[in-house]
Amino acid sequence: MKLNSKIIGIILLLLLFGGIGIAKATNYWKTESSKVPATYKDGEFAGEYNPADIRGSYTFADINKFFKIPIDELAQAFGINTSDKASFKINQLETIYQYLKDNGTEIGVSSVRLFVALYNGLPYDMSEDIYLPQTAVEILKSKGNLTEEQIKYLENHTVDIQNQLENVKTEGNITQSSLHGTIKGNTTFKEIIDWGISKEEIETILGRKISNTTLKLKDYCLENNLDFETIKNELQNKLNNLK
Repeated sequence: MKLNSKIIGIILLLLLFGGIGIAKATNYWKTESSKVPATYKDGEFAGEYNPADIRGSYTFADINKFFKIPIDELAQAFGINTSDKASFKINQLETIYQYLKDNGTEIGVSSVRLFVALYNGLPYDMSEDIYLPQTAVEILKSKGNLTEEQIKYLENHTVDIQNQLENVKTEGNITQSSLHGTIKGNTTFKEIIDWGISKEEIETILGRKISNTTLKLKDYCLENNLDFETIKNELQNKLNNLK
């Protein structure tokens, strides 16, 4: 029996979409990666989420969901003070604390992984140099479940963020934009507000009201016939002059 090309095409389509339907029904079809950390495979903590799999795209809300650490405590540990702590992405830490790199230290995703592990008493590879803010170390010590080895490690890997910042400012190696943020086309009004410029101050520079702070600055300028570069520069200058 010979099949013509039309029938073969129909069969292939049925196989393709039928397979997708089955995959969706059985939860094997995913159009995007699920934000769920891997678990320990064996040992005492088998089945529990592994902090080593925390990714930079995770927010404080994600960490709270999987590791049950209060969002306010996470923000306090890493010196984050914004109006929306829950949506803070931890990969932003490396930008906020980039001034530490000159001293050979870094606060970033690995720091969060270590903090989460020690906070929950979970095993973590501490063979590499990973640094934590002093506030984070104080929180960990207050819980009273650190081993002597962990306490000794932290004593050698604690960063006094405020003192480091003052030292760098004194030496003139830091700009205010690195403390608050650099405004780009995809920067939202909410981010700018979180960095320290009020909604009213932004509206004064724009010369009009903002009804939705989640809008991106460049999109707003295009929709309202405003010169993006001019607005961006004015806002960035204001950020740079924040104390």
